[in-house]
Formats: sequence, structure tokens, C-alpha cells
Amino acid sequence: MNKPVISIVSAAIGAVAGAGAVGKMMFEEKEKAYAMSDKHLALFLMMNQWVKVKQDGKNVSEYFEKNSYRKIAVYGMGYAGKTLIDELKGTGITVAYGIDKKADVIYADINVLSVEDSLADVDAVVVTAITFFNEIKETLTVKMDCPIISLEDVIYEV
Repeated sequence: MNKPVISIVSAAIGAVAGAGAVGKMMFEEKEKAYAMSDKHLALFLMMNQWVKVKQDGKNVSEYFEKNSYRKIAVYGMGYAGKTLIDELKGTGITVAYGIDKKADVIYADINVLSVEDSLADVDAVVVTAITFFNEIKETLTVKMDCPIISLEDVIYEV
């Protein structure tokens, strides 16, 4: 082959490889966006149900009282976790501590631990990261001997 043909073939191969790489990156970004959209929709629907529970004059503490969970831990210290902790203040339910992957940078009124820390015994752990519930439950079940509950289930069962 002569040099101009090799250059053209090399350029074409480079263009195809580059287009493939860009296409793969765009696909991955699109999948991340869909995952975030699904997560936020699930959180919105749960929080909307929580508002309905409040409008009916109920409190999530009723779920814990009914199931004899007096001392709980909260996994996930985002908006839902902090809202749960606030709602349980002044009730018969004690939030012993929070659990979060970013425990070292979270400011809260309670002690926040990492899943790698030693986790004290509680009656139940409430997972507020509802879209990752199965993975979180699997991780916590190895470390703890108590029910691991999704906040979504709590809200819909009050």
C-alpha cells in the first residue's frame, strides 16, 4: 500500500474508533440520567404519600410503635432521613444513630456512622435510600441482627 492510502485508512479507523468511544460515553451518560430520574421519581412518590399520611393526621411513629420498634437507626442522611428523624422527635421512638456512606462529612443532630463502623444494637434499621434498598439490606444483614425496613414500606403501611 502506498502512504496516502495508509493515511486515509488510518484516519477512517481513528474516526470509527472515536465515534464508538463518544457513542459509548453518551450511552453511559444517558443511562445515568435515567437512573437519577427513576430515583427522584421514587422519592417524590414516597414523599407525596408521606404528605397524605400527615394530612390524615397520622405519624410514622405509629408504624414503629405497632411493631415494637422503640430504638432505631436510620440509613441515609439525605432529605428523607433528616425528615424522618425530625418527625420522630418528641415521640416514643429513639433514633440511636444514622448510617451513611458519607458519614465523615455529614452534619446532623445525631451520631452518623459508616456501615464499616461498629453498629450498636437497635430494634430496626430504616433505609431511606429506597432505590438502593436491596443492596443496602444485603450489606446490613451481614452486620446486624434486626429487621432492615424500607422507609417506603413504613410510609405506605402507616
